Amino acid sequence: MAEPQNSPKDLRQAPVQGGLPSALGSTTSGAIAVAAESTTATRMSAPPSFDVADFPVPHGREEEWRFTPLERLKGLHDGSAASGGADLKIDILAPDEVTHELVDRSDPRVGKAGKPVDRVAAAAFSAFEKASVITVPKEAVLADPIRIAVHGQGGTTFAHQVIEVGAFAEAVVVIDHTGDAVLAANVEYHLGDGAKLTVVSVQDWDDTAVHAGQHTALVGRDATFKSVVVTFGGDLVRLNPRVQYQGPGGEAELYGLYFTDNGQHQEHRLFVDHEAPNCRSNVAYKGALQGQDAHAVWIGDVLIRAAATGTDTYELNRNLVLTDGARVDSVPNLEIETGEIVGAGHASATGRFEDEQLFYLMARGIPAEEARRLVVRGFFAELVQQIGLPDVEERLIAKIEAELEASVA
Repeated sequence: MAEPQNSPKDLRQAPVQGGLPSALGSTTSGAIAVAAESTTATRMSAPPSFDVADFPVPHGREEEWRFTPLERLKGLHDGSAASGGADLKIDILAPDEVTHELVDRSDPRVGKAGKPVDRVAAAAFSAFEKASVITVPKEAVLADPIRIAVHGQGGTTFAHQVIEVGAFAEAVVVIDHTGDAVLAANVEYHLGDGAKLTVVSVQDWDDTAVHAGQHTALVGRDATFKSVVVTFGGDLVRLNPRVQYQGPGGEAELYGLYFTDNGQHQEHRLFVDHEAPNCRSNVAYKGALQGQDAHAVWIGDVLIRAAATGTDTYELNRNLVLTDGARVDSVPNLEIETGEIVGAGHASATGRFEDEQLFYLMARGIPAEEARRLVVRGFFAELVQQIGLPDVEERLIAKIEAELEASVA
């Protein structure tokens, strides 16, 4: 049956509910499904740095690169990629209260959220020409979302985006990626004390695009950050969402959904750094895979430092394998340096359709393919509802159904 529509609390406290197969975490015929905990520490092998020279060229055996097909990064990892071709076309639609500037890397807001954590992110920081800075003034409550449309026109591009939300301000930002590009980009979110920011990042690239990005949020005291990452398109997409807390009382909710198709590589590597006391984080990512050589990677790292007493954290990854030939690597990591916490946990599950689910719906007069769509739609519904923008939600549901239609064809 279709999965019940859970609240955010349900996502944290009930990691295994209806809508997924019972044989979770098992390896099925024709599909590789991996769900295992890593013994490797969450800290990267090289310390964060703005200087690309501080990162050795990866060879694929490093912990942070072992799942990534380096040859498909088009030179972003080894310095052979150079800016060229048509630039990105970027359109920004924002309420009147919001300001937009183009600045160079000497601006103090650039890099404020954190340093690059791998060679590609450092290369992007070294190579961008102008950073885009969007500012929401303090105490402003935006009635309409900020919409950023990023359209690739075939070139190789390095980019940097900063979104700064002042103290006690509230904003929703939608970043939409379409077209074809080889893109390495850093995106920063600065949340002032008491601020509330929701970001929806949609990767709906053409099939030939390559996108490597680091998303870093710096969450102020008593601020609330919600991220929804949606990945559909691209030949290779590798994203690093990261969260740090500037003071106590901060909250972060990181949601994501991905639909990995034939030959696609989609990789999401999350890191939540609990360094301040009495903060909360909740991570829930879901993926569906279909087609030969479809490969999804999810890495969820949470670090609770010794000073972060009163932390409450949970992370969840669930994957639904729709066809033979697909592979999932799901690795949750949790490091705890203090015993004085509210709670900490994680769950990872990978499985595929059971015949009983489809039979139940078909026995009630629902055709097989319609039953299949209902199960997948229910699987994703709870995360889509976190977006809160009807036009975006409807578009994503339509995209999911179009992906399923293509698989039938």
